[in-house]
Amino acid sequence: MIKVIGIDPGLAATGIGIVRGTGFKVDGFSYGCINTSKNTLLPARLDQIFSKLSLILKNEKPDLMVVEDVFSLEKYPKSGIILGKVSGIVLLAGCRADVPSIEIPVREAKQVLTGNGTATKMQLEKAVRHLVNLTTPIRPYHASDAMSLSLIGLFRYKKYIGQILRSKAEHL
Repeated sequence: MIKVIGIDPGLAATGIGIVRGTGFKVDGFSYGCINTSKNTLLPARLDQIFSKLSLILKNEKPDLMVVEDVFSLEKYPKSGIILGKVSGIVLLAGCRADVPSIEIPVREAKQVLTGNGTATKMQLEKAVRHLVNLTTPIRPYHASDAMSLSLIGLFRYKKYIGQILRSKAEHL
């Protein structure tokens, strides 16, 4: 059985989704968020996310971590920079825990799970619920976004692990 953790990086709320299964069969899942307070300074918030994620990775021992690739809107460049910092510490936590990691764009997640790369958060959450056979809504949306990433990681596990291993071999 494969265990994949999906991460939706965010400073106020970093979504976490974990699925267990093989191929397209999900045998179990969990989700949640790491929340930080806007009243806390940035370095302490990053440390909080890093520490909590490191603990989750140590306890869960996933086979793969799928992180939402950061994008920046021209209109909000500072948000993109902050998201980049959060993504950096997420990737560092994965590296320190020796968990193979890959980044994928949110549009790819939406396309794979809903058939529409511009699907809304609500449409993506509904698709995730359907795939894990859950009737109650997954909230917050950061958690359902993370679940979508973990599902794609499970479905494409062999492909992603192959890419990671080839990349490591090229850098030796």
